[in-house]
Amino acid sequence: MNKKSTLSLSTALLLTACVTINIYFPAAAAEKVADEIIKEIQTEEPVNKKEPDAKVNDWQRTMLHWFDEALNIVISPAHAENPNLAIDTAEIRSLRAGMQKRFSALQPFYAQGFIGIQSDGFITIKNAVPLKSRNLVKKLAAAENADRKKLYQAIANANGHPDWFGQIKATFAKRWVGNAQTGWWYQSQNGVWQQK
Repeated sequence: MNKKSTLSLSTALLLTACVTINIYFPAAAAEKVADEIIKEIQTEEPVNKKEPDAKVNDWQRTMLHWFDEALNIVISPAHAENPNLAIDTAEIRSLRAGMQKRFSALQPFYAQGFIGIQSDGFITIKNAVPLKSRNLVKKLAAAENADRKKLYQAIANANGHPDWFGQIKATFAKRWVGNAQTGWWYQSQNGVWQQK
């Protein structure tokens, strides 16, 4: 290899090393999404949502999302003032519907102080539940926590960033407490239980 080739190769490597792709977690958009989803779940009546366009199915929506991501890498967009998170997939819609349906069964147990929201955003049995309701509450809490975990991963996956699971979970944890009704129990970050 001659000196000129070595210099060209070194320059190319240096330029390649300087190129970074900055993909940041859109915290404000995540809070907005969390509030929207939680408020919908905590309504007793079904929310009439416009059905998605039948001409664009989930795989096409995913392909469009990936195309948009690739285009953003090639043509660097200006910092978006209001980035959005994708939350309209069949899996996310199904999870939201199931959680909304379950809420009517959970709500009395929140109100009576039998269950509370842990600092990680999952629910737990806080006080002794009457024997006749104990198994029901355990099943409801387990199903709710499983669906919350699936929801966070589904949102991360829908946005092409499975690695955002932890950040989405942390955002929802704060917003579950923020959207809790008066009288509900929640656990602060330092582990102390408080009533809203």
